[in-house]
Amino acid sequence: MQTRQTERTGPLAGVRVVELAGIGPGPFAAMLLADLGADVVRVDRPGGAGLGVDPAKDLTNRNKRSVLLDLKTPEGPAVVLDLVERADVLVEGYRPGVAERLGVGPEPCLARNPRLVYGRMTGWGQDGPLAHTAGHDIGYIAVTGALGMIGPDPDGPPTVPANLVGDYAGGSLYLVIGVLAALQHARTHGEGQVVDAAIVDGTAHLTSMIHAMLAAGGWQDRRGSNLLDGGCPFYGVYETSDGGHMAVGALEHRFYAEFARLLDLPDADGLRGDLARWPELREVVAARFRSRTRAQWTEVFEGTDACVAPVLSLREAPGHPHLAARATFAEHGGLVQPAPAPRFSATPGTLRTGPALPGADTAEVARDWAVPALRPAPDVPPTQESKTA
Repeated sequence: MQTRQTERTGPLAGVRVVELAGIGPGPFAAMLLADLGADVVRVDRPGGAGLGVDPAKDLTNRNKRSVLLDLKTPEGPAVVLDLVERADVLVEGYRPGVAERLGVGPEPCLARNPRLVYGRMTGWGQDGPLAHTAGHDIGYIAVTGALGMIGPDPDGPPTVPANLVGDYAGGSLYLVIGVLAALQHARTHGEGQVVDAAIVDGTAHLTSMIHAMLAAGGWQDRRGSNLLDGGCPFYGVYETSDGGHMAVGALEHRFYAEFARLLDLPDADGLRGDLARWPELREVVAARFRSRTRAQWTEVFEGTDACVAPVLSLREAPGHPHLAARATFAEHGGLVQPAPAPRFSATPGTLRTGPALPGADTAEVARDWAVPALRPAPDVPPTQESKTA
């Protein structure tokens, strides 16, 4: 695993970000910016987010610094605006109208700093009939059609893909894309703006290729019936004799040929080319995989172009030889975690510090950002680790 680096060398070095503490995709988006070198100051609220997660283990707050402010007091919003005046980006994930009621909405922030990029992360967006309604990832991806197409059984319920598709792919990543595009515009034209990143918008956008295939007649609007959703017997997951699983993605003919050879499939081309025989092919492939363990099949397919891989657990993944060789995972402070991504040849992102503890960096940020109104919260001394940021 890669070793810890302390230099702020990422491509966003010099970019200052204010994050108004929240949960889910907002903190993850801010973590991405921090991983890429931005100086992210998280404004935590007294009492925390109420999730019961140990702040020392919340990896979405790595590479950040934290100050403690109560935005419901008269002085809280004023201090946030002092930070905003010195910032390039603000990220918030409140329901629509909450930031405005707290006095830190786009209007006062852009009045204080006209070049500011004001990033807003919500599920439903800033307007629309559901804008003020509570929601979670599963509901957002449900109404966009994304959830309905995930799962191998057309007659069974969809498979819930954790909260990766909505919160992080459709949410965090689109917020970061929007923030970086707006930051480029601000630096070119001196004009800040609001970025309205809605999980429903981003998730719908992710399905663009599927909609194209649907329009062209190459995709059925029924899960478990298509090339990429488990309907194809050579693109799916199979159980092994020890209860493990192997993932098969042998779509192209030359990859399928290698897959069939190593699996010793009878009449491989005939089974592949005749859709009416796909159920038979699935049964044959399943029976083959049930004849050996996951480790044995991994050895069979290792280093080949058959496009077959073992299905690993979260704890197993860091030990995979390829991921270990690339240092895809890192260890810091006793926590194994994904390393910053993507990679840059000249300005690599770094893992500098562990999760920022609420309020631990208040005095340091007050000094570095020249905001004397910031005061360290009582009984929350700066940590040694926070001083390395």
